[in-house]
Amino acid sequence: MRTTNYTNTLIQVADDCPAASGQAPPASTPGTVAALQYALIAEHPYAYTSDDVLFEVYALRRGIDDAAKPAEREAFFAKDQPCLRSSPLGKRYGWGIHHDEQGRIALVAVGSSEYDALASDPSLTRVKAMRSRRA
Repeated sequence: MRTTNYTNTLIQVADDCPAASGQAPPASTPGTVAALQYALIAEHPYAYTSDDVLFEVYALRRGIDDAAKPAEREAFFAKDQPCLRSSPLGKRYGWGIHHDEQGRIALVAVGSSEYDALASDPSLTRVKAMRSRRA
């Protein structure tokens, strides 16, 4: 089974992110990927790993019931999946994603003192969210 999890890492906002601070994605029905990811991570900081969030959003959007989730999760991660560097949270909405030593994640608003502290922490690996447009 493949994984998208990082440890001791900060996914910083993309260089072309238009947000100067963290913004909640607009709520919609059915929920967008950004809104669902935001809700899961913001409501439960450091409770889920990247894999947990990516699969749960996939399952919610496809209506997968709890009984089928274990087999569906295995099938989902049998193929490579894009990591949270490609999430709209870091590309459009101004959220850095901090992965702790156990791979659990939390959102950190760009421009906040917490974001600045994590971005300058030499013990963390720092990677940028993917750009929306070519350079």
